[in-house]
Amino acid sequence: MALLPDLKKGKRGAIAKAISIMENDPKEARKLIKKIYKLSGKSVVIGITGPAGAGKSSLINRLSMELKKLKLKPAVLAVDPTSHVTGGAILGDRVRMTESTDTGTYIRSIASRGATGAIAHSVRNSLRVLEYAGFNPIIIESVGAGQTEVDISKIADITVVTFNPHTGDSIQTIKAGITEIGDIYLVNKSDLDGATQLFQALQDFIGTDEEEAVILKTSAKKNKGIKELASKLKELMKQKSKDKKTSEKTRLESELEDIILNNVRQEISTMIGKSKSFSSYLKKVQEKKIDPFEAADKLTKNFIK
Repeated sequence: MALLPDLKKGKRGAIAKAISIMENDPKEARKLIKKIYKLSGKSVVIGITGPAGAGKSSLINRLSMELKKLKLKPAVLAVDPTSHVTGGAILGDRVRMTESTDTGTYIRSIASRGATGAIAHSVRNSLRVLEYAGFNPIIIESVGAGQTEVDISKIADITVVTFNPHTGDSIQTIKAGITEIGDIYLVNKSDLDGATQLFQALQDFIGTDEEEAVILKTSAKKNKGIKELASKLKELMKQKSKDKKTSEKTRLESELEDIILNNVRQEISTMIGKSKSFSSYLKKVQEKKIDPFEAADKLTKNFIK
């Protein structure tokens, strides 16, 4: 594969091409994964999530530059909710991250294509491409939409949850199970009114006695707290690298399950399309002769004989 030597050298064109393959060409993606799989699973993945408008892009821009100062080589994958009309990424322009790109951070926007909780198969494979190209850590940015925050913790070794004092429902969000997934909680845009109250609310909900959870105030605009965040992440990266083998095993188990379920779903979908019994049961349901659950049970037995 002509792409591999350039990919190993971390050449941007090769990385862009490889990630596009992962997103758009399942057949070629499989060939590429076969070549790079053995060398994957070593980089630390940092998930940064939180509601839209929490200032994640500007924060990541500053953070990447601080991580580089700490002799790390970060890359960023920004997972965008897919536009249902075009299938493209609606947050495609990464304008707010230009500074860090100029300093050599690789940044790529990737569409979630409506996968569960906006974390797609292509994200896992794109992570492998970036690992092969020598990046560590790899930051995944995702907009908090429904399950996204919780799903990101399945892929990330370190999860950073971002809040912004002007997100009216932030206290509600804090209550909604998100407190269980974070390693670090950020009150970003901390120069705004309400930041102190939000910071205290976070401390109340998460509890300060939990040694693992870290709560910080940051402001990308004023470049405050970013240095502290970067050194905290470097410290956590050292810890997580030790547990990497165990977390990788769990992650691969869930990936394998996902792939199998996806394969089965596709198979069954094809079978439904070709099935005469589906049409006849559908007619019975439409004529109210049988309820949908009974029909589905009978059809399922036929399909998985």
